[in-house]
Amino acid sequence: MRVVIVTESFPPDVNGVAHCALETTRHLVRRGHDPLVIAPLAAHEPAVAAVESPCPVVRVPSVPLPGYPQVRIALPGRRLSAALDAHRPDVVHLASPFVLGARGMAAAARRRVPAIAVYQTDLGRYARTYLGGGAATAWRRIRAVHAAADRTLAPSSAALLDLTEHGVPRVHLWPRGVDSARFHPGRRDAVLRGSLAAGRELLVGYVGRLAPEKDVRLLAETSRLPGVRTVVIGDGPSAPGLRAALPEVRFLGRRTGDELARIYASLDIFVHTGPYETFCQTVQEAMASGVPVVAPRAGGPLDLVDHGRTGLLVTPGDGGAVRDAVRLLGDSAELRIRYGAAGRAAVEDRTWEAVGDQLLGHYEDVLAGRTAVAA
Repeated sequence: MRVVIVTESFPPDVNGVAHCALETTRHLVRRGHDPLVIAPLAAHEPAVAAVESPCPVVRVPSVPLPGYPQVRIALPGRRLSAALDAHRPDVVHLASPFVLGARGMAAAARRRVPAIAVYQTDLGRYARTYLGGGAATAWRRIRAVHAAADRTLAPSSAALLDLTEHGVPRVHLWPRGVDSARFHPGRRDAVLRGSLAAGRELLVGYVGRLAPEKDVRLLAETSRLPGVRTVVIGDGPSAPGLRAALPEVRFLGRRTGDELARIYASLDIFVHTGPYETFCQTVQEAMASGVPVVAPRAGGPLDLVDHGRTGLLVTPGDGGAVRDAVRLLGDSAELRIRYGAAGRAAVEDRTWEAVGDQLLGHYEDVLAGRTAVAA
């Protein structure tokens, strides 16, 4: 099967959309298919050539998003259409379509090629966060793109409900995979943990982008708990402000690969603060690492965290609730061990291979539906 993946982001960018698109291409190649990626030119242009993509990548010109230069917006041009014509895909896969993906949808429709749109980013709420409004406009755009697709794939039950309530048709559930071999309790490193904890009894960590919608400032009360060391792993436009606002927190910057896996496994508690996650891959990675989780009772974490068994769900936007949940887990090593083991058991079989095969099933269903209509 020939597949074109039109994605708003691709490595060397570090985010959920880029990571999912990369894992999708890897799985397609493993299964003997022929993918091609079309993506905006990355922010780190000199590094583009060094990216280990398992398939060809066509880069289209892009400009930085105002106020968030790590995010690139694709510019109009003929590269997308030319790439589609050269690859002659059986199906077009639109990863978090909004700008480049909208053009990909239109190009697929003109060529009568079936398209699957993968919803990943809560752009309506992001519009309110960054623009102070515009959620209705963002949803009109989302609805128009996804309604034109043969099928939309939502990463969680909350995202599926959100899409359906906003009038998006033909929505199906497709979760995200996790590398449960890399993110593993066996990666726990006593020396690393000791250096990070710096004499404190409890090591609490957040992993993710440092941006307004992530609400990382909610860690303030947790970071002041006696005996607690809080670490933040990640980068983004809010980093300077957060460093100033959270003096008790240790900021480690961006970490990836096995180094990140060791940090995850060396934590005693993982905390996620953002309320707008359509899935929340970092929660799943923490669970695979055998670490109990504290997360908002909203969005993707509702599917991932079994409250009172694998972690604790708290009121979104409530720093005091985060603090109290950390305190509760911090007071019981037995509880942390039990939650961590249950979390690992819950996600260890959710591999990228397993969810990749589910994706191939969606491709096949859409192709079969087109064939039936043509007949």
